[in-house]
Amino acid sequence: MTTHNGESLNVSRETFDRLSIFAELVKKWNPRINLVSKRSLDDLWTRHIIDSIQVFRNAPVGGLWVDLGSGGGFPGMICAILGAEEMPDTRFICVESDQRKSAFLRSAARECGVNCQVISQRIEVLDPLNADILSARALTDLTGLLGFAERHLKSGGTALFPKGVNWKKEMQEAAKQWNFSYEAVTSLTEPQAVLLKITGVTRV
Repeated sequence: MTTHNGESLNVSRETFDRLSIFAELVKKWNPRINLVSKRSLDDLWTRHIIDSIQVFRNAPVGGLWVDLGSGGGFPGMICAILGAEEMPDTRFICVESDQRKSAFLRSAARECGVNCQVISQRIEVLDPLNADILSARALTDLTGLLGFAERHLKSGGTALFPKGVNWKKEMQEAAKQWNFSYEAVTSLTEPQAVLLKITGVTRV
């Protein structure tokens, strides 16, 4: 396992300590509720935490950040941990319909000392949240994500969606149903993957 410290991650000692607490919680809960794949658990920092930090680093400063399908807390809880110090005026909400994963997220927020609301409802039935920033990782294809963005992202807001090697194909498919502007930021952890920064989502 690669070792990391606050300096190499460009975070303060306090934030690094919170990230370390979170990493240990994931390892503790994972055998029971499968937050991340067993294979990626050994590479938790690179595969999940650094990947989530990159999402945070590319976000505008916003009033409400909503993470959809938060699962094991990537990127939502990681962004809330960084935000506690770097974006103190931003509110964080994690949406996760699985009750056990929601219980993990609430416990993690408490133990890491961060203010993050957890909503245990399905994204498509939840009242529109009017988010300034919307994130989702490994949830569904881009076409589906843009549907969620139309519902939960405020006009003028920014969506942040990490995408794997097939991102260009997903873009072509999504463009059949949606108009949007985007910037593709190359992933720090996987050169073929990107972080899509999306604005101006409207139906074709």
